Amino acid sequence: MRALLQRVSEASVRVDGEVTGEIEQGLLILICAMKGDTEAMADKLASKISKMRIFQDENGKMNKSVLDIGGKALVVSQFTLSADTRSGNRPGFSTACGAEEGNHFYEYFAKAMAETGVPVEKGIFGADMKVSLLNDGPVTIWVDTDQWK
Repeated sequence: MRALLQRVSEASVRVDGEVTGEIEQGLLILICAMKGDTEAMADKLASKISKMRIFQDENGKMNKSVLDIGGKALVVSQFTLSADTRSGNRPGFSTACGAEEGNHFYEYFAKAMAETGVPVEKGIFGADMKVSLLNDGPVTIWVDTDQWK
């Protein structure tokens, strides 16, 4: 799985003009399921993200997790994180899971994230979403479970 984390002061996602998910301080998590991913990977990724110390402590150091600050997560499916840009000018997305499997892993990851104790809001898988955020820092971190193998 691939995730792009953005530390935010606020974030929201709209589908057809309606807010489907909205948070204040926390993480916007753009998530992509890749071919070969497993539920165990999603569990490990959710656990790691929930404990990742990327929020400032009282001394201005990144020493606190989203759990430590009582933050929330906005989880948005983002199959384009699978982009293969090695050749040509048009990215390829053949390494992403198909729609049915991708939706399963998206929902599974959001549930796993919530089970860590982080309140979760979501977008809608496969929808044309409009995401708004106020990036805090800015802090943006790429996490790819392939790097753990």
